[in-house]
Amino acid sequence: EYNVASEVPGKIIKFEVSEGQELKKNQIVAVIDTVLLHSQKKVLSANIKAIKSKLQNVKPELEVLAEQKRHILHEKERLQKLVEGNAATQKQVDDLDSQLRVLEKRIAATKSKVSDINRGIMAQISPLKAQLEQVNERINKSIIRNPIDGQVLAVYKREGEIAGAGMPLYKIADLSHIDLKVYVTGAQLPHIKLNQRVKVFIDEDKETNKKYEGKITWISDKAEFTPKTIQTKEERVNLVYAVKINLKNDGSMKIGMPGEVIFENREDNPSSDAK
Repeated sequence: EYNVASEVPGKIIKFEVSEGQELKKNQIVAVIDTVLLHSQKKVLSANIKAIKSKLQNVKPELEVLAEQKRHILHEKERLQKLVEGNAATQKQVDDLDSQLRVLEKRIAATKSKVSDINRGIMAQISPLKAQLEQVNERINKSIIRNPIDGQVLAVYKREGEIAGAGMPLYKIADLSHIDLKVYVTGAQLPHIKLNQRVKVFIDEDKETNKKYEGKITWISDKAEFTPKTIQTKEERVNLVYAVKINLKNDGSMKIGMPGEVIFENREDNPSSDAK
């Protein structure tokens, strides 16, 4: 059984669930109003856009400095050829080297300055992006999908009502297979094992039983007192072990129905009431 709940609070604007209805896994069954969430998303997106507009674009300034650097390098190459022909002095070449070092420092300083400014701007954007992700997640969770193939057992809310976060909207169960919980004594316990096949009987009418085949899927490792659902007080004071038996349901079995079990190849087969 599953109690299907909304993860976000709000007004239920769509709810297509009724008791006894068969639902498919991932089927959309309800929608929570998201008008407020979409308003929050719009405000956050606008704030992020406004802050991004303050980001510094360093490219134009760097392009100017890069052009100056290319000019100096070209001039240096020309002077070096003139120096070789004694048409220029080494001092002229050295002066260009000095200009080049100054220019490279300007380029590095410009990059560092703009990077620091943009880093500060991006720091303002990060928390807004985190809030935007949370809002988007809540919007996605406002569309409620059914978790399993199954039948609706109970409905707790209606369209137009307010859903609280974590409050169940409806209960659903996969009734194609049902677990029958039975109890065995300590003397019977050594004679049963996991995956063992057993015969299960449920009341078909006042005089006859309907037979099914089941498989043991779980055996408790701890003893407990017989549950209060057992009829007599004497039986309830006995220590027993819980056992679960999985059955394929043809539609006749319902949750909470009593049943009896026969463990095959045993002369002292117990019969136990289902919980």
